[in-house]
Amino acid sequence: MSTRLAKGGRLIDRAAPQDFTFNGKRLRGFKGDTLAAALLANDQMLVGRSFKYHRPRGIVASGAEEPNALVNMGEGGRFEPNQRTTTTELFDGLTCTSQNHFPSLEFDIGVLNNYAARFLPAGFYYKTFIHPRAAWKHVFEPIIRQSAGLGKVPKDRDADRYEQAYAFCDLLITGGGIAGLQAALTAGKAGKRVWLMEQTAHWGGRAPVDGVEIDGTPAEAWVKNAVQALEAMENVTMRLRCMAAGSYDHGYVLADEKVADHTPGDGRPRHRLWRIRAGQIIAATGAIERPLSFAGNDIPGVMLAAAMRDYLVNWAVAPGDRTVVVTNNDDAYRTAIALKEAGLEVPVILDARATVTGDLPAKARALGIRVEAGKAIAKVKGGKRVTSVAICAQAGQGAVLEEIACDAVAMSGGWSPVVHLWSHCGGKLNWDAAQAHFAPDPARPPLNHDGSALVVTAGAASGVLLAGDVLANATAAAGGDVAPVASGPVEAAMEPVWVMPQGATIDLRMKMWLDYQNDVKVSDVQLAAREGYSSVEHTKRYTTLGMATDQGKLSNINGLAVLADSLSSPIPQVGTTTFRPPYTPVTFGALAGEARGDIFQPLRQTPIHAWHEAHNAYFEPVGLWRRPYCYPRPGETHEQAVHREVVNTRTNVGLLDASTLGKIIVKGPDAGKFLDMLYTNVMSNLGIGKCRYGLMCSEQGFLSDDGVVARIDEDTWLCHTTSGGADRIHAWMEDWLQCEWWDWQVYTANVTEQFAQIAVVGPNARKVLEKLGGMDVSKEALPFMQWADGEMGGFRVRAYRISFSGELSYEIAVPASEGRAFWDALVTAGAEFGMMPYGTEGLHVLRAEKGFIMIGDETDGTVIPQDLNLGWAISKKKADYLGKRGQERPFLASPDRWKLVGLETLDGSVIPDGSIAPAPGTNANGQRNTQGRVTSTYYSPTLKRGIAMGLVKGGLSRVGETIEMTRLDGSTLQVKIVDPVFYDKEGEKQNV
Repeated sequence: MSTRLAKGGRLIDRAAPQDFTFNGKRLRGFKGDTLAAALLANDQMLVGRSFKYHRPRGIVASGAEEPNALVNMGEGGRFEPNQRTTTTELFDGLTCTSQNHFPSLEFDIGVLNNYAARFLPAGFYYKTFIHPRAAWKHVFEPIIRQSAGLGKVPKDRDADRYEQAYAFCDLLITGGGIAGLQAALTAGKAGKRVWLMEQTAHWGGRAPVDGVEIDGTPAEAWVKNAVQALEAMENVTMRLRCMAAGSYDHGYVLADEKVADHTPGDGRPRHRLWRIRAGQIIAATGAIERPLSFAGNDIPGVMLAAAMRDYLVNWAVAPGDRTVVVTNNDDAYRTAIALKEAGLEVPVILDARATVTGDLPAKARALGIRVEAGKAIAKVKGGKRVTSVAICAQAGQGAVLEEIACDAVAMSGGWSPVVHLWSHCGGKLNWDAAQAHFAPDPARPPLNHDGSALVVTAGAASGVLLAGDVLANATAAAGGDVAPVASGPVEAAMEPVWVMPQGATIDLRMKMWLDYQNDVKVSDVQLAAREGYSSVEHTKRYTTLGMATDQGKLSNINGLAVLADSLSSPIPQVGTTTFRPPYTPVTFGALAGEARGDIFQPLRQTPIHAWHEAHNAYFEPVGLWRRPYCYPRPGETHEQAVHREVVNTRTNVGLLDASTLGKIIVKGPDAGKFLDMLYTNVMSNLGIGKCRYGLMCSEQGFLSDDGVVARIDEDTWLCHTTSGGADRIHAWMEDWLQCEWWDWQVYTANVTEQFAQIAVVGPNARKVLEKLGGMDVSKEALPFMQWADGEMGGFRVRAYRISFSGELSYEIAVPASEGRAFWDALVTAGAEFGMMPYGTEGLHVLRAEKGFIMIGDETDGTVIPQDLNLGWAISKKKADYLGKRGQERPFLASPDRWKLVGLETLDGSVIPDGSIAPAPGTNANGQRNTQGRVTSTYYSPTLKRGIAMGLVKGGLSRVGETIEMTRLDGSTLQVKIVDPVFYDKEGEKQNV
């Protein structure tokens, strides 16, 4: 039976018992236990059921590679499915239940699938669920959906909080074993800013468990001294319980820190998601022991040899009283020796190698352990736990030579370096035939932009497995040359074993499990090969090999080797599946961070928002901003308020909070070249102190955004975007800079919220600013489409002479912290000139009267600048810009496209939103043809009639023509096509 030993356990505190429940059964462990260790200490060998056949499953590993021991953990707002017991730290009051069974773990009717396994081989669903076709919707699909998944879906709102943080370093080291510690010591002493993270709660990795000595001292003491030395270095940051989930281009790493998983409800964030930029990454992520493929290798009690050693040394847990060890390498002998020295029985070590020599086998023999060379397990017997093993010759077909009673099996099939972080951003692998694993190819690393290695590996992650080699490799990876000396036994070469025994019959191969969670067997992979799936990626999908929650950490190499053997191809030729982040699952809570509830998408407010609220503003959403639509007075409708605001702006002076406009700084030696590609017109020749209107298009040529660009200095431009487009356009810029033009020297910064921007608009605008005093805002000092820095009313300002209304207009930018005070000063100064604020609807009416387009109204993702008569804003001199080739496609260059026009009803009424212009005939679908549509429609209080803009076939060539347009009730009205500029076509008012 599995039990807690009376002595030992380097990680547990026996003075701190922890009570927990599993399936309602009250159990006890100690502080420092993992949940898996505590379950084994209470003889809970059966912990779950497999996905497909519902076979009994026990704990097989001790870390993130565990495929079986997943549980539903917690209750209510702290309920989480699929929690890996091997990485879950025990805490007092922990509650968990097993998964994927009905009605109970011990008695599961789903196990009937196991007895029908012969009829449910790999890929059976592709062949079965297609006939009869009518059965899919009503029979097959409901059954599949009901069967899908392992754990239960949480029902309650998450009770915890999560946060995100950013870090920057010269060197990021992932993995806190002796390789990671040595690399950190080397780099830290060299003065580098070092980040060191370890996914478990303890430093040191396997070395203390394996009895390694470093510089003549036990590894545990060396680790303690190394940690103390690193903690004393100000340039070194250390994080336990922090897992590097993925590495990306340019040294970007996502890491998940489990801050309070083991102390729920203590007020700290449960997880912290780190976004790290590193100059270089060292992956000291170690290696994972592989299982062996023999019949019954999934029965509870069959474990990885190194995992069994972990439970014994770290937590004083013996998974069995009598353990048979089966291996193809020397490392498993450490487990046999540790078990024997703990007073447990090891009746035999079965070594698949024909000759067994070396220090570790000799020590095992000296302890009285029987060692059988060239032997294998023909079959493990038992149901919900191991009862015995049948021994056979490895070179045979499985004929039983002997049966030995036991209650546990420790297996070791060799080690595979953890190469995920190396591979995530493009590192290539080599096949090491001697150690039968893929290892990083130092000649083909992921690269930085300067050609240097972005990621390097250290220690076992490089493919070196002996402690002395690990330390030397880690030292070199960090740029050092003097490594500590580690001593240990001499180990003989391992021998690759992919199927045990070598010539196993089909009956045995149908019981050899590769993917424990998804029930993929050796025979399934061999079937895939016979059915033509020669690509490992195709085999993966056909069999579901490696598609479980452990992502093939234990199964992929064995499955790959079986496939290669079935195809009679060398393993490197068959290749590997793709390594994708995250390395282990990251909870949705960590990915979302604080973006939940009311702040899922925080509403954005300008510095002047409180003034708007105090003055009865009616707000409308503009992206995530809340902008004043209008400022209704008592007894006034919104429509009346808009009309009043428009008329006042045209006759006196209006005040608009334009702080929401996007403001993006583009700076650098190549900034002009970059903007010339981004905009349809030329920005590189814009004079310093001048402004220019510009258009941005998608790659397909469709109009995406517009705004005024200001040249700040020799290598700096400020790009204004639409209110809802700032974040999108900034991301668009960065996408091109990082992915396509990464060698261009350009820096961008979204400074939208760093500045308040206020538009002072109308015939009296200059008078208001002159009353404030400070800078010269005359026509001569500040002409239209120019800007100047200065002081106004004691405020630091940047004044732009730009207009979105057709009136004399200034847009004044001040630091956000001074925005409200400057607004108040303008309100006071403008009182004698009839100043009043106007909102976004007034803004829309003003711009429509002037014939200015609005992104999102005149555009819908299918409109190009030429449709809007904006050809003048497209450079004829530039060889290229984003969207140019798209606009040259025949469909977009067609003269039959709908073009922007002005529209007026014959009776002066307002054309309804959504109106279309019918055309004679119907299309192939029987729908009525159309020849145009309204894009913007308003009542103009300036012109005292309805005005509209729209897209009509033929465009301005049809000015003066009358067409019919629809109302919402199906009736029609007569509309005249006119010039889209309804007010001050010559621009005299804005130029004064």
